[in-house]
Amino acid sequence: MKRPLKEQLRHARQQVRALRESAADASANPGAAPPSIPLQSEPDFPSLFPDIVPLKPSGRHLPVVKKPSPHPKRQSLQAPTRGDIERALLFEASHWFEPVDQPHQHARPGQPHGTLRKLRNGHWPVAAELDLHGLDRHQAHDVLAVFLHRARQRGVCVRIIHGKGFGSDGQPVLKRMVRTWLGQHPDVLAFCETRPEDGGGGAVMVLLRRHP
Repeated sequence: MKRPLKEQLRHARQQVRALRESAADASANPGAAPPSIPLQSEPDFPSLFPDIVPLKPSGRHLPVVKKPSPHPKRQSLQAPTRGDIERALLFEASHWFEPVDQPHQHARPGQPHGTLRKLRNGHWPVAAELDLHGLDRHQAHDVLAVFLHRARQRGVCVRIIHGKGFGSDGQPVLKRMVRTWLGQHPDVLAFCETRPEDGGGGAVMVLLRRHP
């Protein structure tokens, strides 16, 4: 196995020696033609590695794996969901950013002292009233937003009835939601629970910003 390689190396050294001698002769005789060097054919692979035995075919089937696309398809994040699943997700998500406590009253910073007392005692006449009984939290939110926008054109005080109903978790649903929304609405200056004869904890009086 090593013998043919040694012969090739010896032949290569001879070619290098002949090239050097021809270069020396060419420098001594510039007009002489350079000698031609015979080219050796490429060696045969089996002759170089006679000890190698090729493997026999195994008969196994090798599946062809397709190359992945350089531009993979993006899955849509807006895939349609079943109605009951979507309602369940909205029901759970509505609890994420809502406080657990239920404020009985609220006044925006900068309101004069006694605003809540005047609101509870009926200092401002009730210009409009909204009853949210029979609505779920999502319907109530939409109805309340429209009501507050239109009520500003009729007066500054409104009454909102949300009831004292309890949800599946044993906590008031609309009562907590409505008071949270009112505390975040930019047009609401203050709100408080109504007097017992007007509904007590099932309704709130709301003081709105004056319409310009």
